[in-house]
Amino acid sequence: MTMRANALERPSGAHAVIAVCVAVFILAPMLIVVPMSFSSARSFDFPPPGYWLGHYRAYFTADWLKPTFNSIAIAIASSIVTLLVATPAAFAVNRRDFPGRRALQIVLLLPMLVPSIVMAISYYTVFGRVGLNQTYLGVVLAHSCISIPVVLIAMAAPLRHLDRNLERAALICGATPVQMFRYVTLPLLRPAFAVAAFFAFIHSFDEATISLFISSREVSTLPKRMFSSINLDADPVIAVASTFLIAAALTVMVAMATISRRRQAAEGRS
Repeated sequence: MTMRANALERPSGAHAVIAVCVAVFILAPMLIVVPMSFSSARSFDFPPPGYWLGHYRAYFTADWLKPTFNSIAIAIASSIVTLLVATPAAFAVNRRDFPGRRALQIVLLLPMLVPSIVMAISYYTVFGRVGLNQTYLGVVLAHSCISIPVVLIAMAAPLRHLDRNLERAALICGATPVQMFRYVTLPLLRPAFAVAAFFAFIHSFDEATISLFISSREVSTLPKRMFSSINLDADPVIAVASTFLIAAALTVMVAMATISRRRQAAEGRS
């Protein structure tokens, strides 16, 4: 029985082949985008007939840079607002037992369950009545609402596994609830807050459907600009923007892996 269990735990050659095939299936479309960003063609042609940097020069103009900076600013603001709103909700639904807790959890997760197009129409209708359509504030609030489920999911496991005896010990020693949260809870949950903020940032930065409805040309985000470009003229500059996004994602992954490895090495030495 033990030998059979060990055999199941050891990855076989077939498992490795399947894993490689899945990785290739995921990465191949993204890798095609990179050479297309250097293509000399005026539309999407693969393989490229030639190579030049004209599409990169076109990207570094106000027509593309402004939506990029808009997306970054909106994503940062949205992640901050989402954390401020979703953190108390995460503490409530994961640490308190009160009537309607399950119903509240479902309501908080609804933005993830409802199709984006439905949410977009709803925000367009409501924000239109209060004058928030085509404004930065309206886009930030909409992105914050749809990012709440992401933060709740990211915070659920850390909150449930946090040793509450440490918090009780701080209160017994005379700390106020605010001091307890600042000096005990917050340091213990700092990695969870960082992950939740990162997911909220990505979720906001990647949102296109809602931005198409409630943003304007001045408040245009990068996903909206890319969607409009591919829908109207199939501009190859989209490949440049996609290449920068792929490079940013790879940079973040390498940085996170490096930090995790250094942390494990430091814990091993201690």
